[in-house]
Amino acid sequence: MIGRTVTWSEGHWTREPASTRVEDGALVAQALEGSDYWRTTHYGFVHDDGHGLLAEWPADTAVEVDFDTSSLTGLYDQAGLLLFANEAQWVKAGIEVSDGVLHLGAVVTNGVSDWSLAPVPEWAGRLVTIRASLGGETGDAVTLRARADGGPWRTLRVAPFTAGDAQAGPMLCAPLRAGLEVRFPRWALAPADVELHADPPGE
Repeated sequence: MIGRTVTWSEGHWTREPASTRVEDGALVAQALEGSDYWRTTHYGFVHDDGHGLLAEWPADTAVEVDFDTSSLTGLYDQAGLLLFANEAQWVKAGIEVSDGVLHLGAVVTNGVSDWSLAPVPEWAGRLVTIRASLGGETGDAVTLRARADGGPWRTLRVAPFTAGDAQAGPMLCAPLRAGLEVRFPRWALAPADVELHADPPGE
């Protein structure tokens, strides 16, 4: 497929944020305190009240979201990309604050959640892109990649995910505080990855 920008009006919120506005083409959203996505593992609770702006995610495509990490300062503040099949099968990938440090991570949920993360303190204050690719050689798996300020891609995770009628789009959550506001300059569909150990098409 040929890549295209997804307009903000194409999406629908899983839960309306405290506020949203568009500034110079970028979406700026403020999370509600206590918002999060998590299912059972370790903590025993289910949170499905985060903020995801979702639109159709066609098979054999990639979806990308850019966001500014400058506002991510509180414990568990998070922003990135939500991939959603149903309430028990979803993936969130992006940047999350843990122990005072920005971490690049993913929560993959198939009935229950698991969490993988790696510290990226050098990405503080930068524009991060999260990319998820379905199809191609990956079959029923999703390949997650990330980069900062248009730099080299970093492969974050390869995880099982059924395409089906999945939707995808920007995500933000603020489990422990009010006032988290995140700026998302871009949301786009792009050609799917061709090969796991090569940069995405067009790079």
